[in-house]
Amino acid sequence: MMKAAKYLFSFWAGVLIYASLALIFGAKGFSAHRQLEVEKIKQEANVEDLKFINGELKNVMNSLLYDKDTLAVYAREQGYASKQERFIRIVGLGVSQKSSTSPGRVIVAAEPQYAPDRTLVIIAFCAGASIFICMVIFDLLRIFREKT
Repeated sequence: MMKAAKYLFSFWAGVLIYASLALIFGAKGFSAHRQLEVEKIKQEANVEDLKFINGELKNVMNSLLYDKDTLAVYAREQGYASKQERFIRIVGLGVSQKSSTSPGRVIVAAEPQYAPDRTLVIIAFCAGASIFICMVIFDLLRIFREKT
């Protein structure tokens, strides 16, 4: 009875190894969680940048809606003139396209890198089988020494 229970240790060692590897390197493990935290910080910083840009664009929109002088300046920058004005357009120079604000940048969240579950199972099985084989070899060596 005691000898059979001794061999169960290799099974439980394999289960413990699998649980440890899954906890550290698995899809929901500490490593993947840490990578997601880094991505969360990047996304939060990008949201703050976009909020700032949005505030600037709202200010520009309000000045264009309610200030005729600002509207006239922007219209001239786009190549328009009022009825009382005349201007000469030089071919080849094009219209100056000045943009005082940027539209922001796209930040794509990276997928966390983790070990697939199948790999963890294989590693744990191999470790448990190795422990089992070592226990069998040591028992066979002990039996062989006792007979000699």
